[in-house]
Amino acid sequence: MPVITLPDGSQRQFDAPVSVHDVAADIGPGLAKAAVVGKIDGQLVDTQYVIESDTELSIVTAKDDEGVDVIRHSCAHLMAQAVQQLYPGTQVTIGPVIDNGFYYDFATVDPLTEEDLGKIEARMAELAKQAIPIERSLIGRDEAVSFFKEKGEDYKAEIVDSIPSDEDLSLYAQAEFVDLCRGPHVPNTGFIKAFKLMSVAGAYWRGDSNNAMLQRIYGTAWADKKALKAYLHQLEEAEKRDHRKIGKQQNLFHLQEEAPGMVFWHPNGWTLWQEVEQYVRQQQRAHGYQEIRTPQIVDRSLWERSGHWDKYGDNMFTTQSEDRDYAVKPMNCPCHVQVFNQGLRSYRDLPLRYAEFGCCHRNELSGALHGIMRVRGFVQDDGHIFCSQSQILSESLEYIDFLHAIYADFGFNDIIYKLSTRPEQRVGSDETWDRAEKALAEALDAKGIDWEELPGEGAFYGPKIEFSLKDTIGRVWQCGTLQVDFNMPGRLDAQFVNEAGERETPVMLHRATIGSFERFIGILIEHHAGRFPAWLAPEQAVVLNITDKQGEYAEKAAKALRDKGLRVTADLRNEKIGFKIRNYTLQRVPYLLVVGDRERDAGELSVRTRDGEDLGTMSIDAFADHLGSEVASRGRSTVEG
Repeated sequence: MPVITLPDGSQRQFDAPVSVHDVAADIGPGLAKAAVVGKIDGQLVDTQYVIESDTELSIVTAKDDEGVDVIRHSCAHLMAQAVQQLYPGTQVTIGPVIDNGFYYDFATVDPLTEEDLGKIEARMAELAKQAIPIERSLIGRDEAVSFFKEKGEDYKAEIVDSIPSDEDLSLYAQAEFVDLCRGPHVPNTGFIKAFKLMSVAGAYWRGDSNNAMLQRIYGTAWADKKALKAYLHQLEEAEKRDHRKIGKQQNLFHLQEEAPGMVFWHPNGWTLWQEVEQYVRQQQRAHGYQEIRTPQIVDRSLWERSGHWDKYGDNMFTTQSEDRDYAVKPMNCPCHVQVFNQGLRSYRDLPLRYAEFGCCHRNELSGALHGIMRVRGFVQDDGHIFCSQSQILSESLEYIDFLHAIYADFGFNDIIYKLSTRPEQRVGSDETWDRAEKALAEALDAKGIDWEELPGEGAFYGPKIEFSLKDTIGRVWQCGTLQVDFNMPGRLDAQFVNEAGERETPVMLHRATIGSFERFIGILIEHHAGRFPAWLAPEQAVVLNITDKQGEYAEKAAKALRDKGLRVTADLRNEKIGFKIRNYTLQRVPYLLVVGDRERDAGELSVRTRDGEDLGTMSIDAFADHLGSEVASRGRSTVEG
């Protein structure tokens, strides 16, 4: 007689073994109808799963993220069924869930094209409406190999051979379609209500270019049509905001094949970069950071001692000189320990905060590169705080305040917080881990922050807080991090003299606020759609003359504004004023300053915004004050979209 404990602590007792679906039905018919899967002791199971002993159970529906992931997984199977019905002879290979969707790789007789997606999608809709039951069964290894070979599914037979012999094999069937899968899946295809196939591409079997080329279809699936519509709208917005397009339109940067994953910054882009860097530098100085600079190329021995050579060696660029092996640094932390190690430190020196705009290189796969969001050469706003264990909490509190202010100035006010705790494989005592995790949790709680724990997701050397930003269209970008490191200082012989006069290894807090400058600027471009607040805009205003008669005054006005520290140019081209206004509106310049005879004679400027708002006429000094005030506010008002 199993006793089922529900999430609210209530219990239900049954006279015989009972399925997850039956438990849901006992709670209420509405829940039974909505149940996607069950969760038993943290493990997702099908609603047909039979419970024979006392256990804890959660009913997962489409309102839960885990439920949506199961729907996506089942949608991949639905797509595979439709493809095999429409294109006989097609073999299915693997079909995992990915962020916001799924894909499936097929070995087809003839190549699939984008035109095929509509036909496949229509067949999927037909199959979904039939509410075909999805049933699980167990199968032996040899039987599974024979089963798939008889069906002409050689890839599936190969997958079976690669599964460890001690693992159970299960099949999922929906009508004639049968697939090898661990599951779980939705009860029937009727649970799959909102989906869209996005694209088709080539993919090598098992990711190896020596293997056959397969056809990969990407799709997205959601709990309902409203969520699907919102996601597709987000994609449309993301397309408009693509940093690569805006970067070209505003002449910010470019990339080229001769330097893959490296950015060529143009004057406008470098102006934007410098505004970001100088701002962060100013904030760091105000919070007690000492800026340092460390070498680009460091002997292999240091990376071996720090542990990076073994863990990240494949991602390092290396070189040799005079029979010595060197690595181009992929990160700055081991070098910061070397600066700390110069001279004997006292507890009175702690906390010691170092910061570096450190140029790093990582040998990312070419297929993973994406504009300036994922590159091989990047600059990190790295900071390392050397402190005692008793200072972890106070330093964490101060850093959270520091990070909040910076994100707000850049236009980000929606932040997601996650605390990653100890993994199974780790260094350091449980007592030390207890103290570090408690300090980080207390810091988040002290700030009144809602946060999520990620059990087991910490680094092997210590727990960490991850700070993610939600942009204007709802996308989430993980940027900031605060990591507690008990490992590297000891490996690299860092010590200080404590209050008892004994030598002690400091704790090292790794922190990055914006992370990679390249990636963060890409995020800024897309968040603001290139419509940067005035303090960040590469060009803050442009003076436009109507005829040649105002050319001299326009240049004089622009120079006067530049002399006040503002980024202002003059466009004296012999073009119609309407053309100039349209041009700079498209360039997203915050202010357009028009001068005709009246403005020239009065020593004024006719001020309009890039949104077309007419602010009337102002003197040069008055406009300088207006723009200067906006720059000083860092655009903390409504973010322009």
